Amino acid sequence: MNAALRTVATIAAVAVAYYATAQVGLVLALVEGQVTPLWLPTGISVAALLMSGRKVWPGITLGAFVANIGLGAPVFSALVITAGNTAAPLLAWYLLTRFGFRPTLDRLKDALLLVFAGALGAMMVSALVGAAALRIGGVIPWRDVPAVVSVWWTGDAMGVLIFTPLLLTLPRRWAFTPRRLVEAGVLLTATTVLASLVTTAESRLLFLVFPMLIWAALRFQHAIAAPCAVIVSVAAVMSAAGGHFAAGDLLTTMIVLQAFNGSVALTGLILSAITSERNEARRAIERACEQLAETVARYQEEGVRKRLGRVVPPG
Repeated sequence: MNAALRTVATIAAVAVAYYATAQVGLVLALVEGQVTPLWLPTGISVAALLMSGRKVWPGITLGAFVANIGLGAPVFSALVITAGNTAAPLLAWYLLTRFGFRPTLDRLKDALLLVFAGALGAMMVSALVGAAALRIGGVIPWRDVPAVVSVWWTGDAMGVLIFTPLLLTLPRRWAFTPRRLVEAGVLLTATTVLASLVTTAESRLLFLVFPMLIWAALRFQHAIAAPCAVIVSVAAVMSAAGGHFAAGDLLTTMIVLQAFNGSVALTGLILSAITSERNEARRAIERACEQLAETVARYQEEGVRKRLGRVVPPG
């Protein structure tokens, strides 16, 4: 397959993934069937741009337009929303690449860039454009605009914080021992069970998921911490959509939900990055020590040979 065909195939895959995950995200919509607190396609779009470059942006546009038209939005509103949905990931991609972001997320700098440039900063574009399009199209009244902007912005930002690390750091191959694989399986299973319980229980026990995230980040870094964050956040959003997560109006629910999801994402993301950075520093020190030991040993051998060469044999 030549480069052109690969590009077309990648664009088509991005479009299909965008549309499919949009349908999943809209099941959890909290505002007029349009805005969800966890927008998966944004995370997929940013990850696709970081992995394949800006050439895949037509896939984002196509997937977003089909998804918006499928909602019954007016054509003009759908076009404007699609423009915002495309511009925000492109801005995130530009900012991240401009400031030296590494998709491996193995530095604290990378985690902070993803949080502030890729998520909180760039995603404001899609929120403002989308809310304006819904208002102009008569889908929402003026009084709902602030709520829609806040939900749209945080939903897109959470999509980037939770799903982009998962896709960027998904292991291409597992280098863990069987014992470690069992540990990872137990950790993922325990996180799933615990998240389903604490997000629906009347007692506020949400803090119980954080030891699981810390365990995952310290032991496996992003490889397991990212899936754990996805599990917990999806469970929380599903609970909120069912009216079980927090008591109160939409604004109260969104504040509690997104504060919790943000804490979950940041705990896994930043702790994993710090641990990866620390491990790399330790490996660098070990390599330096090995090189130093080899150098010392080599000089010692040379010194011995020189001393032996100066020894005069008995006549």
